[in-house]
Amino acid sequence: MEGYMSYTPNSTRYNAMMYRNAGKSGLKLPAISLGFWHNFGNYNNVQDMKAICFAAFDNGVTHFDLANNYGFEAGAAERNLGRILTEDLHAYRDELVISTKAGFEIWPGPYGRGGSRKYLSLCIDKSLDRMGIDYVDIFYHQCMDRDTPLEETMQALNQIVQSGKALYIGLSNYDGDTLKKATAILNDLKCPYIVNQNRYSIFDRTIDQNGVKEATANSGKGLIVYSPLEQGLLTGRYLNGTIPADSRMASASPFLTSDALTPDMLSKLTRLSEVAALRGQTLSQLAISWALRDENVSSVIIGASRPEQLLEDLGAIGSMPLNFKDLALIDQIALS
Repeated sequence: MEGYMSYTPNSTRYNAMMYRNAGKSGLKLPAISLGFWHNFGNYNNVQDMKAICFAAFDNGVTHFDLANNYGFEAGAAERNLGRILTEDLHAYRDELVISTKAGFEIWPGPYGRGGSRKYLSLCIDKSLDRMGIDYVDIFYHQCMDRDTPLEETMQALNQIVQSGKALYIGLSNYDGDTLKKATAILNDLKCPYIVNQNRYSIFDRTIDQNGVKEATANSGKGLIVYSPLEQGLLTGRYLNGTIPADSRMASASPFLTSDALTPDMLSKLTRLSEVAALRGQTLSQLAISWALRDENVSSVIIGASRPEQLLEDLGAIGSMPLNFKDLALIDQIALS
């Protein structure tokens, strides 16, 4: 097979990355993880995908975060990772933390989404098959399901661990109250539930307000956050007020539309970039540093469309911590 086992990772790949425990568990995660939500679908070039994965692993990014609905065509991201594992990264599987999720609709009909035992049991099997692996390190329930008893969902997750198909369990996009109830059930089951995953950024602080951060910290679980760059808005690509032709906003993505680039938002981005420059950082590095300022945040998930973008974001590692003045100024800009 062309390219089979042609990749040799950087021998110093663990020297610069910072690792944090996922809550009180023994699992360490890189401060920055690689997300497969975008850029790993059927319409992406496999060599580009490989280049991003190699750049990540060469710099100590050991956590690859997926879901069964990633890739715009459901399952595409998992299949593409499966190909990369088979052709290039198989020998390094033990050095990787691979996570996937299930919850949103993956096939039509009443059994194609949610939190039922039937759905979750089918999903983990299909995900493992697409990736060509025997287990995932973390399996998440991706969203709350009000139509399924919470006990059934948690018992299904526990059974997946008991079957050896996942090492740890996570919950994603839960609110604080439901998270507390789920945590109590999983603790009673003695399930290795270690981490919550939620959206978080300078501009989106929902988990500060809905009880998720508090519940996560109080229960000793880790917190992994996604979209710290607001789908690219905080990358600095839009600072001149125009939309680059190769940007996510130009691609008619439903996750970042031109409506977001208002005069007020452009002013905020400009002022935040000035704060970043005073710290010797880019705007994206500032946004990542802000998300990592909380010691309860185990890892920040970023996406990348090319290795250079990933390497820029990794520059946030080792930056000077944000001080009280920096944080107050960021709040003044973002919350005004």
